[in-house]
Amino acid sequence: FGKLFLDAHLEAPNKALLAKLAPKKVFWEELLQPLRWVEEIRREKAPQGAFKGRWASSTTQFVAGGADESDLELLSTTARGYKDLGLARTYFMAFNPVPDTPMENKPPTPALRELRLYQASFLLRDYGFDLEELPFSSNENLPLPTDPKQAWAEIHLKHAPIEVNAASARQLLRVPGIGPKLAKKILSARRVRQLRDLSQLKKLGIASKRAAPFILLDGKRAAQQARLF
Repeated sequence: FGKLFLDAHLEAPNKALLAKLAPKKVFWEELLQPLRWVEEIRREKAPQGAFKGRWASSTTQFVAGGADESDLELLSTTARGYKDLGLARTYFMAFNPVPDTPMENKPPTPALRELRLYQASFLLRDYGFDLEELPFSSNENLPLPTDPKQAWAEIHLKHAPIEVNAASARQLLRVPGIGPKLAKKILSARRVRQLRDLSQLKKLGIASKRAAPFILLDGKRAAQQARLF
């Protein structure tokens, strides 16, 4: 336990859907409860004797598309895992039918859906997004053509861009092309000088063309400064 990740595969986001995917598995006793025990140990006991003096992280994995579950169902359990179970990461595996099994005629899950689930999972874990903020469609799934952060920004930031020189780290993380490390770079850079054009962001390593439609630089729309490239 002290040297490795504890990986408990939940497979499905709840008991009912697990019964469809793996009827012999018990959601609470076999899958969810061990993750709870691990988090209780991490919170209540000092890691004496553990590898490098630290308890191991725990992870889980879901099969996407095997039980006709929605992205909302998968990510609801993912969000709970990060908040209540101390999960370090959630993995997703696109369903692929296996011959001579009860689901051999079920269509495979698109790989793009797996990617969108990973992207949304990182928004929940690393970018300060709440489940309710993710851009689910009416069928409770994420849009496949656009990554979820881009889709959120198109709705919320296109007509209300963020001023880079005044935004908090949490606000900067909402902008496409800006991740946790780059947000810190912006905060450091603007202590030295005002950020006024996209070339400055580009030097920091930011995907400035992605960010441009959603930001202001010194009160001006960044997209108007495309001539700098």
